[in-house]
Amino acid sequence: MIGERLVEDMTDAERERAQRVDAVLPALRAAAEEADRLGAFPPGHVALLRDAGLLGLVVPEKFGGLGGTLRDLAAATFAMGTACPSTALAFFFHNTSASRGLLPLEAIDAGLFADHEVPVVRGFAEKVLTRMAEGRWLANFASEAVKTAAANITIATTARKADGGWILRGEKSFGCATGIADFYLTSAKLEGYDTAEGLATFFVPRDAPGVRVRAPWDGLGMRATANNGIRLDEVFVPDDEALAVPGAFTKMLTMSRGSFVGNQLAIAAVYTGCAQHVYDETLAATTTKTFADTGAPIASSPVHQVLIGEMTEQLQTAYLWLRYQLMIETAEPPIKPKPEVFTQWRLGKGAVTEACFRVALGAFKAGGTSAAAMSGVAGRALRDLAMGLVMTFPAERGMLEVARIVTDAKANELFATAPASADR
Repeated sequence: MIGERLVEDMTDAERERAQRVDAVLPALRAAAEEADRLGAFPPGHVALLRDAGLLGLVVPEKFGGLGGTLRDLAAATFAMGTACPSTALAFFFHNTSASRGLLPLEAIDAGLFADHEVPVVRGFAEKVLTRMAEGRWLANFASEAVKTAAANITIATTARKADGGWILRGEKSFGCATGIADFYLTSAKLEGYDTAEGLATFFVPRDAPGVRVRAPWDGLGMRATANNGIRLDEVFVPDDEALAVPGAFTKMLTMSRGSFVGNQLAIAAVYTGCAQHVYDETLAATTTKTFADTGAPIASSPVHQVLIGEMTEQLQTAYLWLRYQLMIETAEPPIKPKPEVFTQWRLGKGAVTEACFRVALGAFKAGGTSAAAMSGVAGRALRDLAMGLVMTFPAERGMLEVARIVTDAKANELFATAPASADR
């Protein structure tokens, strides 16, 4: 299985789930170039992944899913990234929806909710998981154009109470599978709250009155993700389609093992899969094509030797960071406290995405002018992997945050109480 190139120690159960992923890769690969050219997510991929059972990949078996974990998701997004990074990215965001089901249930088990809150939280969480297992595609809409200095994601979309439900207003600037997903799992802030305690989550049907698709996204990154975003104009959501318990969002986040909701490294696996593919294609092209005058492979030239060496180093750098992060986020029992896992990810995300982009840059240089085509593997990879440099946060922000964590801790060590003898 292709996913074993990343997750090298798969169990038998993980290998069986990975076989489902491998089975869909030929179709993803065949459609990738045309999807990129059109800038459109292939709608047939929804049925393809649904029929393979993959929309419930990380849903526990008791809710009808395949019972996979973060290891399965990382292997799957990596493998899909070698075939069609756009589909892999959209699939990743669908699977992030599972955190809105799994983490609240863990928070209930941890006793974080009052007795009267438990039925509402449990009902919503189980609805997320069962819908995924049934093959419903969930688009996870959180990001917005509004920015603040205090957070990577700022929620300005509002939810005000109405008879029997909630009224949503706002705009989501980033969310894969716009117009494709069955439901938009939408984050909004409850009216009257100015902190994260007021964040709530809502099921918004794709065709609900008041839902409009924003202008087509003509981005530098993965073009076939249906990443247009939505506008919500007085959209009504019934009470039983909402998790609007104050504090529920922050309580569930405390249950994640790592960053944010605990599955973000699987997005870095998408980029690593893309980088692996462009690396393989470059190596194949430069070792089979020869110089007209000498007959030697193009890869034998000093320039190409340097480029291939650098690409190999960068690709292995991505693997090392990603595998280590995967290990510390899935080890049982945990081997590192959550703050350390979080800190590691702030460095790791940037390290992986920067390394993957450099692989594509090396492929672009190795291909020369004749291979510098928008529809070529190197050209597509260069654009696809550029998105990783900025998505969620750039490497520089991660390094800055880690530096502050480290230096603040060190500063605290500069002050200590003197032993009694020092006063004499």
